[in-house]
Formats: sequence, structure tokens, C-alpha cells
Amino acid sequence: MRTLDVVMNGVSGRMGYRQHLLRSVLAIREQGGVALSDGSRVQLQPVLVGRVEAKLRRIAERHGLGRWTTDLGEALAGRPQGIYFDAQATSAREDSVLAAIEAGWHVYTEKPIAGSVSAAIRLARRAAAAGIKNGVVHDKLYLPGLVKLKHLVDTGFFGRVLSVRGEFGYWVFEGDSRPTQRPSWNYRAEDGGGITIDMFCHWNYVLENLFGAVQAVTARTVTHIPTRYDEQGQAYAATADDAAYGIFELAEGVIAQLNSSWAVRVYRDELVEFQVDGTQGSAVAGLRCCRVQHRVTTPMLVWDPDQPNPQRCREQWQLVPDDVELDNGFKRQWEQFVRHVVEDGPHPFDFLSGARGVQLAEFGMRSSAEGRRISIPSLTL
Repeated sequence: MRTLDVVMNGVSGRMGYRQHLLRSVLAIREQGGVALSDGSRVQLQPVLVGRVEAKLRRIAERHGLGRWTTDLGEALAGRPQGIYFDAQATSAREDSVLAAIEAGWHVYTEKPIAGSVSAAIRLARRAAAAGIKNGVVHDKLYLPGLVKLKHLVDTGFFGRVLSVRGEFGYWVFEGDSRPTQRPSWNYRAEDGGGITIDMFCHWNYVLENLFGAVQAVTARTVTHIPTRYDEQGQAYAATADDAAYGIFELAEGVIAQLNSSWAVRVYRDELVEFQVDGTQGSAVAGLRCCRVQHRVTTPMLVWDPDQPNPQRCREQWQLVPDDVELDNGFKRQWEQFVRHVVEDGPHPFDFLSGARGVQLAEFGMRSSAEGRRISIPSLTL
């Protein structure tokens, strides 16, 4: 069986460890590797990289992994090039990805791929010039709820799509009376934090792959909670935005309204939900579930503030069945990228796709700062 080295930088963080190491790469190892089109398999050999030696040692010992280092240069040198993966804080990503490109490694990275669109394009150009395969995590597209939603779009269920409404977020505790659920750098702009740079990168690829490219944005970004507490319990000023409210104009006249917030209490079935309305039907999709209401089953509602609503609106939607059992979305994209590297299989979510997400975030923040609608130009290498 062929083996492929995977240098994994940033696996001591929550996302890097849980979704990428534990539920993706180690799960792939346990199943015997990634199946290729010719029936053979390629096995992954992780090499852990991070800043804190004690954390790396604990993770390596827990999972029986013998290869780890705090020196990225050491990890990239002296062995056949495979895949470099980056799940570090955003502020550390650009230099590490560039080092991997220059060392000749194929690169798969979390988003955002850089802190600015100019830096993201620079990485995309360097990768193209070096001839290396490159990809960016687009995990939301692999969620069961959005897979069902894309199937509805592709089969024409909606007729002409009119609008998309999305709600994402939950209450992230400040860290004083109760532990916080997110690292402190998320709330420091100087460290690459902020919900706009985080979530607008997601919203760009969700919108463009399901409904059409974003052509303009009007946004308002806010820091609702000005003081938070770090991992040592020390108070610090939150310099990054913790909520972003955006209107996105898409091709074919579709309007999307997406709210993102780490300062909202959840009154919905899932932490993220999208409602899509079209001339022939509507759907509400979350992480796993998707419910629909077709035109022929749409009730006739009448506004009457003087009487209780006789319609039980939630009960009038139908659940889209789970016809196909889907594996973990992060793992499925890992397998797709490995096939891309090994046998040139399809993987459209490259650095340029990641750069478009950074562009939308950058223009969203500019829209908020200037109080106006911003048109989105096309990006090219």
C-alpha cells in the first residue's frame, strides 16, 4: 500500500484536533486509507507540528503517533513531499503555507487562507507557479443538511430562487463566570480574529456553490462584548468583531441575508440554519436536517393581529429523508483532496476559491466602515 506523509500544523487547537486529526486523518487510517479509483488505497502518515512541545507529546502518546516536532522546517525537510495541512491561528498561516509551497509540498488549509485578499492571491499565485496541488477547507458544503439543499437546487425544486436567509451563532461566554468556548485570539483583530473574516469566508463558498457568485455586499460588523477573559483568566479588550450582519446580492437577482453572531442565544433547531424561498417551493436546512414546503402545500396565511394564529406553521413542512448515510464532512473532503493529490481527482476548492472568501470578508468590513454597498469584482490569478 502506498503511504503519504501529512504534516499537520496546529493540531493542538480545538478544530485542528477534533475535526482534522481525530475525525479525519486518524479515522482514515483506521479504515485502511483512502480508496482510489483503481481499487488500491493510500494510507496517511501524520507528522504533528505545533508550538507547545508538551501538548504535541500528549496528543502523540494518546494516539500512538511517533512523529511530531515544534520545528516546521524540520517537518518539511528530508522526506518525500506529501500534504502540508494548516489549522493554526490565521495570523500564523501565511508564512507557514508559503514555506510549505517553497519546500514543494501540496497544501490543504483551513480558512481564511490569509489575513487579506492581497496575501491570499499571493499564495494562490505562488502555488500555481510551483505547480503544487492546493485546497481550502469548505466543510459546510459536506454537511448533510446542505447536501440535501443542493440536491433541491439541482433538481429544480425551488423554481426560480428568490432569497436566502441564514442565521448562525450561539452565546460564547466571556470567560469570567463560565469558561469560554472559543480561544481568546478569536476576539483580537491583531491576531487575525473576528467573526467576519471567519464566517464570510464560509458564506462565500456556500452561496457561490449553491446559488451563485456574490456580486455586492452591504454589511454591518459589531463588537457587542467589549471585554473578555483569556485562557489565564485575565481580562482583555476585544478588538475584533463578534457579530456581522450582511446582505449579499447574487447572480440572477437572488438576495441573501446572513446573520453571524457569537453574542446570540439560540432559538432555532440548529446552530446554523438557511431558509431558501423560490417560486415553486421553500426549504429550511441546518447542519443535518432539511425541511421543505412546496407551492401546492403552502397554506394561505392572513395577517390578523386580533386573533391567535390558527395555523401550526412548523408542522406544515415535510422532512427530507436521509436516503444516503453521509460520513463526517471534514473527513469526506480530506479523502477528496487526497485523491486530488494522488490521482488528480476533482477538487475545485483551491486557493483562489479561498481568496474569494477573504475578499468577501474584506469588502464586508469595508462596507461596514464606510456605511455603503460594495460591488465585488472578479478575482483572477
